[in-house]
Amino acid sequence: MSDRRVVVTGTGLISALGTGTEKNWQAMLAGKSGIARVSRFDPLKIDARIAGEVKDFEPEKFIDRREVRRMDLYAQYALAAAEMAVKESGIPIGPDQPHGYAPEKVGVIVGSGIGGISSLEEQHRKGLEKGFDRLSPFFIIQMIVNMAPGLISMRYNCKGPNWAPVSACATSAHAIGEAWKSIKLGETDAAIAGGAEAAITPLGLGGFSVMKALSTRNDDPSGASRPFDKDRDGFVMGEGAGMLVLEELEHAKKRGAKILAELVGYGANSDAYHVTQPAPEGEGAARCMRLALNSAKMNPEEVGYINAHGTSTPFNDANETKAIKAVFGDHARKLAVSSTKSMTGHMLGAAGGAEGVVSALVLTHNVLPPTINQQTPDPDCDLDYVPNTAREAKVDAVMSNSFGFGGTNAVLLFKRFQA
Repeated sequence: MSDRRVVVTGTGLISALGTGTEKNWQAMLAGKSGIARVSRFDPLKIDARIAGEVKDFEPEKFIDRREVRRMDLYAQYALAAAEMAVKESGIPIGPDQPHGYAPEKVGVIVGSGIGGISSLEEQHRKGLEKGFDRLSPFFIIQMIVNMAPGLISMRYNCKGPNWAPVSACATSAHAIGEAWKSIKLGETDAAIAGGAEAAITPLGLGGFSVMKALSTRNDDPSGASRPFDKDRDGFVMGEGAGMLVLEELEHAKKRGAKILAELVGYGANSDAYHVTQPAPEGEGAARCMRLALNSAKMNPEEVGYINAHGTSTPFNDANETKAIKAVFGDHARKLAVSSTKSMTGHMLGAAGGAEGVVSALVLTHNVLPPTINQQTPDPDCDLDYVPNTAREAKVDAVMSNSFGFGGTNAVLLFKRFQA
């Protein structure tokens, strides 16, 4: 692959901890939980009644009021997080701007695991009640996953590759990795990449609940997401969006961009084992981590921190721990590993994007976010999970893991930028 280097110059983050990158970061460092009882609908008949809803989002701050009504919530989150990232980066697009990128060389790769499920539910109810000839003319564009990158590309005049990966909980990590690859190969010079999700609906919550995938610690919402803890009983649904602006290094330097981190590696593979369970011993996850290291030409010992997939499910956490040990050997004991899902909940298709933002922030601020609710040690999960309290630490490389239903895996590698 080309020796072109790819850097992160902008971030956007919306989660149950709040709207905005800085708000999320400060909440994470304080070890706050965004999990509470579901408030948008009555979850009484669902076993899992808690989730990480975004509570402070005001779409009109980012989107014209008339347009808001035409968009599903997941697309609203996507546009808002993209605006944050573009604003932070100051990326110039168009020949009329100093050092402006050619629009044809700026891509938008933004995915969603589930897409416009709230619009699907609403329009299905309307069809049953009033007839399917009374549906909203905006229904299809509200529902389809690729509308998020489409809307972003229109807003910023990005005429390069425009598409939406869908790979369950690995979706936005794949989006960022494929954007990195596109810049490395010279197909694009810059990209907006990440993911968005808004699936906390009766169908979404109910569907995951009947799979027995979710925590039912309804009487203790803030303590329900407890990755790597012996008493974990399932993941907690979250929502929101995570976006990065990626640029080719030389162009970014030429325009005087503030560089937050360098994206140096990407791995993508499959377990080919089971629709929901990870491969035994974390075999597929381990191969994916090795792919990312190989693509970055890095030794395992260079990685100082892993933002784990860390879902708080019995299968994932134990298998991810085994995979880390298999890849890093003795160095696994020196690694810091934490799961920010303990605070945000599992943002599904947006998780990898959100955790990509966190990875860049770790390198920028030299602080590791904690895994909260670490109370009872699990003998199968015996690494350093940065329990309960943030930790000051200067690391030079960060790995971010994302694994999804269907056995799909994606791993990103970030490094501290050095000219």
